[in-house]
Amino acid sequence: MPTTTAAQRREQARVEYDAFIRSCPTNQLLDRISDKWVSLVVCALSPGPMRYSELSRKIAGVSPKMLTQTLRSLERDGILARTVTPAVPVRVDYELTPLGDSLSLLLAGVKNWAETHIEQVHEARERYDAEADG
Repeated sequence: MPTTTAAQRREQARVEYDAFIRSCPTNQLLDRISDKWVSLVVCALSPGPMRYSELSRKIAGVSPKMLTQTLRSLERDGILARTVTPAVPVRVDYELTPLGDSLSLLLAGVKNWAETHIEQVHEARERYDAEADG
């Protein structure tokens, strides 16, 4: 077995976790967390636990299939936890894990930026479209 130096091991780790490389796990994670529905689910859950029906009402336009897929992928990634409480009907709550809480701070910033700057984006689009048409 060949011996590697500390510098070689650091270089290998850097290469292994380079989000610019398509096959890198961090690239795949960025793809997941940059999804619109992921952002909205994480932001919706940041104040505290919610039931599926509450999330569905809060996030306008999300289909039941997409919400279910998003919740499952976030649970798999450790970003949210699903708690089933036996009752009639069964109660299922979703809440952010500590990992999800750390992500929610970043995504809330992106959401706030979008809400703050949407008018500027609309104006830029109008200018661009006018120049492209003219």
